[in-house]
Amino acid sequence: MPRANNFRVYFFLGILLTFVLVILLREHRPSFLRPGLKLNAYVSTADGSVTVVDLISLRAIQKIPVGPNTADMREHPTRPEIWGVSGSAGQVWIIDARSSQVTARITVGPQPLSLDFSPRGDRAYTTSSGSDQLIAINCATQSILGKTKTGAEPVQARATPDNHSVLVVNRRSATLGIHDAATLLQRAAIAVIPQPDEVAVLPDSSLAFVISRTQRRLSVVDLRRAVLLANLELSSNPSQMLLKPDGGELYVITPDAHGLETVNTWTHEVGDYMLLGSAPMDAIIAADTGEMYVGDRAAGRVMPVDINNRRVGRPINVGAAPAAMRFEPAAPGAKPSMLLVANQASGDLAILRLRTDSLLTLIPVGPRPERIAVKLF
Repeated sequence: MPRANNFRVYFFLGILLTFVLVILLREHRPSFLRPGLKLNAYVSTADGSVTVVDLISLRAIQKIPVGPNTADMREHPTRPEIWGVSGSAGQVWIIDARSSQVTARITVGPQPLSLDFSPRGDRAYTTSSGSDQLIAINCATQSILGKTKTGAEPVQARATPDNHSVLVVNRRSATLGIHDAATLLQRAAIAVIPQPDEVAVLPDSSLAFVISRTQRRLSVVDLRRAVLLANLELSSNPSQMLLKPDGGELYVITPDAHGLETVNTWTHEVGDYMLLGSAPMDAIIAADTGEMYVGDRAAGRVMPVDINNRRVGRPINVGAAPAAMRFEPAAPGAKPSMLLVANQASGDLAILRLRTDSLLTLIPVGPRPERIAVKLF
């Protein structure tokens, strides 16, 4: 009988240890799998710096001066680099993630406001809104490949998923320019809503959607025929739009209407509306799982949203004026384990544990954090 009791004790202890090991691997898998592995977040701040946050030890480890007015920042898809644009300096800068040093500054012209990479990661695209130009950069040599004329005040350049075109949003001329990705030459310019700000493209590169933060309308453009299909009416001025990973729906955040509107990308109709909070401004969708989180700047919280069942989860308090958000990198098809939220008013980075949808910690990063990039290397 004592042997049977001992067996039960050892059996349950084995189960308990296995459970603890699984939890540890989930929470600290980078350091367990590769001792030298690094997972860092890069947060741009209003003092012209980028704060580096170690996401394994959950602490700020370095501050890198990059220049004033970081208008856009993102991690390179294949190289251990962080790229950003300084609007005031008219430059694209590059941080080597391994050394945490700025290794290149490329002069592109006055007022660059956005940055995008080609699907293969061999080129970077930006615009000079002050000189009405589209600029292509060779990522390997970190040098300018070419420039071309655009419409008036280009504010965004986006490569299409098929790598055939670069779309340029021209704010003052109210057009969407379609440029050949190889030569940069403009193939067409389609008139869209006044003062356009942002473009989103379907995964098959067939349609583009254009919003303006000053208009209660959204333009739908057929990229293959280069024609405007419709201008859709929205409930209020939008702050952001996001595509469902499969491209079937477009989600538009409308702060003044306190919610989210759904656009069917096949029928081009505005459909469901979801009430989200006081002032929803920013949102993010996981590429593989479709999980959405929406930041409410007025209430200082983030709301999980089940976009398939149209349900809003329990709000998570994160800090003052949450803005940019990024997920921790996850394996294909897996749900990310952490969400990073930049709190502009409180000057910190909130780390959320998504397994429990709870706040894990707040990390001070500097004044008015604006942009977040994440790199695993």
